[in-house]
Amino acid sequence: FYFKFLIQLPLFGKKPAFKMKKEDCFYLGKIVRKYSFKGELLAKLETDEPDLYDNLDAIFIDLRGNLVPFFIESSQLHKSDLLRLKFEDVDTEVDADALIKTEMFLPLDLLPKLDGDKFYFHEVIGFKIKDKNFGEVGIIKAINDSTAQALFEIDRDGIEILIPMNDEFIVKVDRKNKTIEVNTPEGLIDLYLEE
Repeated sequence: FYFKFLIQLPLFGKKPAFKMKKEDCFYLGKIVRKYSFKGELLAKLETDEPDLYDNLDAIFIDLRGNLVPFFIESSQLHKSDLLRLKFEDVDTEVDADALIKTEMFLPLDLLPKLDGDKFYFHEVIGFKIKDKNFGEVGIIKAINDSTAQALFEIDRDGIEILIPMNDEFIVKVDRKNKTIEVNTPEGLIDLYLEE
């Protein structure tokens, strides 16, 4: 059924000029339920500023591991963090059912620019971490956001050091020099370096 649904979409028959990859996109949210019998859907947005995504022309939806572009006929915010969507060529409840629980993505270049000490997780991978007391700690290789508090995962010559992404610890984000200056509690970094 899923494949049959995809073939009916006009985009599926055309060879796209490029293939959008997940690493070039950010997760916007998930389609949670139908809104009407005419194929309208409600999507839960994972953002602090849902109104930024009220007038999109298109969105990528993850269908079986492939990001497929869907063109938006109309969209409007519905109860603060929900977006009511009507896609082109999704006109029935059956079409809409096939999209429920799918994840939505947008290209990274559509993210609003952040300045000062605010940053997106993907943006700081590869940045150096310097601690006010300890000195250079290492390079951020990942952000672990599966815990109660997000953590910088830092590589220091093969040793993994975890530093909580606490606003009180972050002193300065220097995008130009790809450095984040932190001020961690005394002894935190040493815990990882003791044999």
